[in-house]
Amino acid sequence: MNNIELLDLLHAYKQGNINDATIMKKIQNDSFDDIGFAKVDHSRANRQDFPEVIYCTGKTNQQIAEIFLNLFNHSQKNIIASRATKENYEAVLKLVPTALYDEAARIIYVQRDNTPVDDKRFILVLTAGTSDIPVAKEAGLTAQLMNNKVEYCFDVGVAGIHRLLARKDLIDKANVIIVAAGMEGALASVVGGLANKPVIAVPTSVGYGASFGGLSALLAMLNSCAAGVAVMNIDNGFGAGRLASMINHMR
Repeated sequence: MNNIELLDLLHAYKQGNINDATIMKKIQNDSFDDIGFAKVDHSRANRQDFPEVIYCTGKTNQQIAEIFLNLFNHSQKNIIASRATKENYEAVLKLVPTALYDEAARIIYVQRDNTPVDDKRFILVLTAGTSDIPVAKEAGLTAQLMNNKVEYCFDVGVAGIHRLLARKDLIDKANVIIVAAGMEGALASVVGGLANKPVIAVPTSVGYGASFGGLSALLAMLNSCAAGVAVMNIDNGFGAGRLASMINHMR
């Protein structure tokens, strides 16, 4: 239940319109919904200002669809399912016809939160190469669905550093910066040295054999000499988008 519904419930209890057993049952049942294969956390939106996000990998189409519907019915906020396939989306669409799918970001979502977005504070998402775009899109769309303005700048890696320097204006104006980079992951350090705002580095699994599926980029980012660089797990665009959103909303 949202804060208004909770206050109405407490007022009803205070006025003696419901008894102890009823209010306890309503509060306990509202914290999560046990649907057998999942316990859907409905109090997360109150705790963290955004509903539980579905991680689709490893779940069946039917499980994803039922969890999505459950979240959709219990919240008025935007709903996200990450790492989703087209088949996952087709299953969700049967139960939630308003659901949308971004193939690049691999996200199924419903956008219905009309909370005004602060246009003066935006999150900038940079990629070292074109191959890093899927992770960058996951980060950017996540942040957008959490009510942030997002700007993108693709393919500005260190192999052609002039491409990055040509967009120094965006770096200067951004409030938070996400950098998605594979190979040796050097872009995060370069941006960290240019920017006076938080940089969230996302190592991607892009690269030849010695990149070890993103491990080289991860270790390089963790060892960055630039101060103010935080590092996410390999390919974790969602985590970067979520953290960037939390920073961007702070006042």
